[in-house]
Amino acid sequence: MTKFTSDRLLLFGATGDLSRRMLLPSLCALDAEGLLDPSIEIVATARSDMDDQSFRNFARQSLEQFLPANRRGGLATFLNRLSYQALDANEMEGFKALAEKVGKPEEGLSIFLSTAPSLFEPTIHGLQSSGLAGPNVRIGLEKPLGVDLASSRVINDAVASAFPEERIYRIDHYLGKETVQNLLALRFANLMFEPLWNAAHIDHVQITVAETVGLESRVGYYDDSGALRDMVQNHILQLLALVAMEPPVSYDATNVRDEKVKVLRSLRKVNVSETVTGQYRAGAISGGAVPGYDEELGKDSNTETFVAIKAHIDNWRWQGVPFYLRTGKRLPRRTTEIVVQFRNVPHSIFSGRGAKTVPNRLVIGIQPEENITLSLMAKIPGLDREGIGLRSVPLAITMPDAFAGPQRRIAYERLLLDLIEGDQTLFVRRDEVEAQWDWIDAIRAGWDEQALEPKTYTAGSWGPSAAIALAERDGVTWHE
Repeated sequence: MTKFTSDRLLLFGATGDLSRRMLLPSLCALDAEGLLDPSIEIVATARSDMDDQSFRNFARQSLEQFLPANRRGGLATFLNRLSYQALDANEMEGFKALAEKVGKPEEGLSIFLSTAPSLFEPTIHGLQSSGLAGPNVRIGLEKPLGVDLASSRVINDAVASAFPEERIYRIDHYLGKETVQNLLALRFANLMFEPLWNAAHIDHVQITVAETVGLESRVGYYDDSGALRDMVQNHILQLLALVAMEPPVSYDATNVRDEKVKVLRSLRKVNVSETVTGQYRAGAISGGAVPGYDEELGKDSNTETFVAIKAHIDNWRWQGVPFYLRTGKRLPRRTTEIVVQFRNVPHSIFSGRGAKTVPNRLVIGIQPEENITLSLMAKIPGLDREGIGLRSVPLAITMPDAFAGPQRRIAYERLLLDLIEGDQTLFVRRDEVEAQWDWIDAIRAGWDEQALEPKTYTAGSWGPSAAIALAERDGVTWHE
């Protein structure tokens, strides 16, 4: 297919929280830097009854709240790009008016679709029947894309009935984060790491996605989903795939995604004993009291707000290396990080002098701070009359310091620009999604078979004590 840069962008769910916090600020910031083509027009749609000017006022308020003033250059010009058409996706006649509002793009149309799973089929049908699914149209799909493999296939089949795979862009916003992309550069642009990136030299890997927030505005969705579906199925498994993948032939969409899906298909089926689930109870975060999950929800529930998993990848590179995965709500601090724990030196020449070596550790911080820290052993200064002193010292790279100048970007900036320009490298392919769901569904089936109920943990702690034991029985301590 010929690559094209769209001159129309259609945003579904344009009055929702994602649009206010992420999409509109991302597009405005790109426009301020001259990264959006001057000819591109942005058509917004949602159920809310608004005209163009009302939506522009809504967008202005959102930008003033969620985008720093120094990134809002040329705000009036950006707002003038925006137009609005109200739409109820269940009413097919509304798509005709939407198509008229979009008009006929000279180059192409990109669609950002964020909608409830139940509305995917009517929305795709409406796009197709109104001429908004032609050969010069590509579509970006925001999660949730189903709740299991079967429902995911229903949604993907519906989308595939109107769009071929090369024009489908499934979004995982973690892939738009600078440090996540830097993981590939760290591995494949530095000779020192790749020869060591295997079971012979790595003891284990930890991936943590911790949140301090509770339910917020996601009550209905989260209680039907839980931590396993909400975080592990997409974000954590994508991070795992990037850590564990083989070197691709080149950095392009097909080769990168080919290697990721090989990893996902190599994941060993998890035994229930290698998982821990939890649900938070009342506690304190940052010195303030917070209610328990059941209090926030207003009813009893068995939905997990915390999950820890000991995972294995059954291939040559990673045989025997455990991957400890952990995510939860109401944890002590907000952080997303990858920890690569190397093995200790096979023989210490310093042991006879009373010195103890500690294995090297690589910590890749993704949020809220983007940084890379490698711990190295070094000698403590001194005359060594009573033995040599060694200690672990950090070699740290803080991304904003290492690359002074570029603004810290919202992840959606990169993803929206790639959608408009037609680069699928940082988007998820259907076979990846299905491999992820296949693994997740097997875990949930094991929980259901054993009638597993989440263990309670106090808000502000690092989850149930069983999660600590999951790692410590292997002699591993979670990085906190």
